[in-house]
Amino acid sequence: MNKSTRLKQLINSPKTEYLMEAHNGLSAKIVEEAGFQGIWASGLTISAAMGVRDNNEASWTQVLDVLEFMSDATSIPILLDGDTGYGNFNNARRLVKKLEQRQIAGVCIEDKLFPKTNSFINSETQPLADIDEFCGKIKAMKDTQQDEDFTVVARVEAFIAGWGLKEALKRAEAYRQAGADAILMHSKKADISEIEAFMKAWNGRHPVVVVPTKYYATPTERFQELGISTVIWANHNLRASVEAMQGITHKIFREESIMDVENRVAGVNEIFRLQRADELQAAEGKYLPSPGKPEGDRP
Repeated sequence: MNKSTRLKQLINSPKTEYLMEAHNGLSAKIVEEAGFQGIWASGLTISAAMGVRDNNEASWTQVLDVLEFMSDATSIPILLDGDTGYGNFNNARRLVKKLEQRQIAGVCIEDKLFPKTNSFINSETQPLADIDEFCGKIKAMKDTQQDEDFTVVARVEAFIAGWGLKEALKRAEAYRQAGADAILMHSKKADISEIEAFMKAWNGRHPVVVVPTKYYATPTERFQELGISTVIWANHNLRASVEAMQGITHKIFREESIMDVENRVAGVNEIFRLQRADELQAAEGKYLPSPGKPEGDRP
């Protein structure tokens, strides 16, 4: 079964499924080994790993380069956080073409303007895209895909921008009719009240994805009770790595020694394992001449 089909099955599963964030090939491999069935390629964390802001400062082709390494390192499907599609309908449909070439299973686009700003930074001052324009973008992406199971998720930012439930429902329904395979309903509240209100009014008409970064204390059973299709843990690998690197780096700087940190970090052999160094050694034995092997008669 290919990656796009597996993601489509996750999105349409009768039980709540979970995607975990990754931002490069190594973190993607770790996500797969942990047992997750799918990966969220976060725009925030990919850009942060590059040392730039989540404002489309990293070009879409630079993001594609990262995705290619992530896809090569794993066998599970990847859903890209595609921001606004990196431009208008033409940019978005070219994005779909390039994602399919790299075996990326799907993309989520949000109804804001390019260049985007992260949803948790001055969110109520951020304008939303025109509904008809965004619907045209969705249609263009669906018309472009060659794999019928490639997934396009439409992310609704109405709650984030302070526009309320009525606008959230209006936009979600328009995007569903435009051909989106699922709706991502985003909220910045510390509780799940906005999502609960939406799910009650939405009444199961299409799969819904959520990102509980702010309402993290919500019991996961509640997502299943509400009929939520997929939950995305959106940025925790990047945040964990930052804290770990800061702690180790500061300690080494202060002590001018690595004696007391060696037992607090992954062993070098674990890095080699994640890189599949053993596969290369086996291949060298198969394809390279053995050391000291006679070269045969010379003319």
